[in-house]
Amino acid sequence: MEIARAAARLFVQQGPRATRAEDIAQAAGIAPRTFYRYFAAKEEAVAPLYAAGAQRWAEAVRDAPAALSPPEALAHAVRHTLTPGAGVSAASWEWVRTLVRLTGTNPALRKVWAEVCLASERTLTEVLAARAAAGDDNVAVRLAASPYLRFAAASAGAAVRIAVEHWADDDRPAHPGRGPLDVALANLEALRALPWEAITRVPE
Repeated sequence: MEIARAAARLFVQQGPRATRAEDIAQAAGIAPRTFYRYFAAKEEAVAPLYAAGAQRWAEAVRDAPAALSPPEALAHAVRHTLTPGAGVSAASWEWVRTLVRLTGTNPALRKVWAEVCLASERTLTEVLAARAAAGDDNVAVRLAASPYLRFAAASAGAAVRIAVEHWADDDRPAHPGRGPLDVALANLEALRALPWEAITRVPE
C-alpha cells in the first residue's frame, strides 16, 4: 500500500503524465525493478487505493445486521463507507476525490478504475449471496451465479460509483444533498423496487 500512497501523492501533486514509474519507486523507497515486479504500468500503482474503498463497502454490507433487507444493508453500508471521518481522514478523502477525477482525463487511470469497479461488483455479488444463504456455502455459490443477483449487485455498484464520480467532478465543497453519500443513497432508493425476494431465492 505504501507504493500506492506514493503514486497517489505524485499523481495529485504533479499529475500522472509528469510522473514516471521511477519517481514512484523513489518516493516509495524501492528500486524500479521492484516496482515493475508488482505493476506493469505506473497507473496500476493506485489500484489498491481505488480497491480499498470498494472493499470497505463490501465488508460493511457483509457485516450489516442480518435482519436488514438487501436494500437496507446496502444503504447501511454506504452510510458507513461514504460518511467523511468514518475511518477515513479528510485528507484521504481529498486524495480519492482527485484520483477519481483524474480518471476522466487519463485513459490508463480510467481503465484501472473500471477494472476495480468490475471486481467490486463480483465481490458484492458474493457478499449478497452469502447474506441470503444464511451460512449455507452451497446455496451461496448457486446464488452468486444467478444473473439476477449479479444484475442487482451491478446496479448497486453503479449507484455508488456514479455518486462518487459525480462528487469527484465537482471541486466545490460538499453540502447536504450534493456529497457522495447523499447521491448514493438517492440512487440506491431505486433498487428498492427490485423483486429482492425472487432475486435471492435459491435457483431451481
